[in-house]
Amino acid sequence: MTLFAAFETVFTLRMISLIFGGSALGIIVGALPGLSATMGMALMLPVTFYMPPSEGILMLLGLYTGAVFGGAYSAILLNIPGAPPSVMTSLDGYPMAQRGEAGRAISLATVGSTLGGIAGVIALIIIAPILARFALRFGPAEYTVLAVFGLSAIVAVSGKSLARGFAGVTLGVLLSTVGMDHFTNVSRFTFGSIELMSGINFIPVVIGLFGLAEVIAQILETAKEGVIYKAVRHFFLSKSDLVKVIKGFLPASLIGIVIGVLPGAGGTIASIISYNQAVQSSKEPEKFGTGAPEGIIASETANNASVGGAMVPLLTLGVPGSSPAAILLGALLIHNLRPGPILFTTQPALINTIFAGLLVAQFSLLLWGFATAKIAPRILAVRREVMLPAIALLCVVGSFALKNSFFDVGIMLVSGVAGFFLNKLGVKPGTIILGLILGPMFENNLRSTIEISGILPVFTSPICIVLWVLTAIMILYPLCRMLRLKKCESE
Repeated sequence: MTLFAAFETVFTLRMISLIFGGSALGIIVGALPGLSATMGMALMLPVTFYMPPSEGILMLLGLYTGAVFGGAYSAILLNIPGAPPSVMTSLDGYPMAQRGEAGRAISLATVGSTLGGIAGVIALIIIAPILARFALRFGPAEYTVLAVFGLSAIVAVSGKSLARGFAGVTLGVLLSTVGMDHFTNVSRFTFGSIELMSGINFIPVVIGLFGLAEVIAQILETAKEGVIYKAVRHFFLSKSDLVKVIKGFLPASLIGIVIGVLPGAGGTIASIISYNQAVQSSKEPEKFGTGAPEGIIASETANNASVGGAMVPLLTLGVPGSSPAAILLGALLIHNLRPGPILFTTQPALINTIFAGLLVAQFSLLLWGFATAKIAPRILAVRREVMLPAIALLCVVGSFALKNSFFDVGIMLVSGVAGFFLNKLGVKPGTIILGLILGPMFENNLRSTIEISGILPVFTSPICIVLWVLTAIMILYPLCRMLRLKKCESE
């Protein structure tokens, strides 16, 4: 079956209903803090046992793409990233919502997500084998430097003070070391707590730093009006917005695709690196973090482009590039379909149906995004007396739902209070999250490299050298620009 014939299979009422229904469910799952694409797909996996392979896989793919996009809703409307990759979206999406431009922000996220997703699927169809071979060259040394490269995004998320940015990243990395050492099985910084043996969970910290900290700040700002924000305006995108989308689409898509191919990297790192690239290439980097449309475009485009990228190693090598991709691997194996080169020769009809269905799933985002862009922001018109307790309750439920643990709720509460005071000190929560995400990736791969072949490959591998050069450019370029501006001001 050719790809065009596969579209005939997909464009049936049953298939379209499964894809669009899965996408709608995924958006809800992604928008609720504490829930994730992996959790939603795991819950729906038993349903696929009783479906033909193509139908079950396409429903899960619709849920996957919807959940990746859904995190943008709570990130923009409530400053609570519904999913880890949406952390970068909240940096500019939430300030836009505060200006009464929530509808515009959601529309930007919708268009960026759709274009990024389409680019990811096209890459999956055309250059999957090439990208898969490239990903095989990444060993522990390369992943170590990739983590350092990701940490260079501190320049983009630290605001005006780079020193405070380094302080935030250091705090995040230190938090990531809590728990059992993966190499020696020795507990670190647990202080005798059994709950801390498995480490500090990422989601409660995100919810606390972004959600509860904002609730505390809102409560203490008594001068605000009875309604939490102004009325929604600017629902439709202007010509200038579309120009920004076109300009930011290509680099963000390329970053998302390449990072998505790398197993274990995923949309979170893709959105971080893409956001950083957008800041570095902008003529007005100071506007990022204050409601810049380019920030939303960079984050959401790369985030969704990584979905197609994550499917590359899954289908061609049988190696899942992300946690949701691992659920898809399980779904394929349940139906006695083992991903790999042989699958392309024995099941070409299924492969092409997956390609076609994944492409249709991207357009479902466009439909649901624009259908809800004007409705969802109405939540911002709710009075503060109702909104703030509801957000606080959502923070508690989201933290508890992760593992049914009140300890995670405690982590969220501590993170929220700490986040409030750190914000007052000028330490951005994004820097802490950056360290918490990339800390384990850096430590585990560095120690693996040292145990296998010493520290030398980190500096001598060709891929590592390229990444070191890019990291140096990321950090030194804005510093040189700042020094040049100060020199011009003094003259």
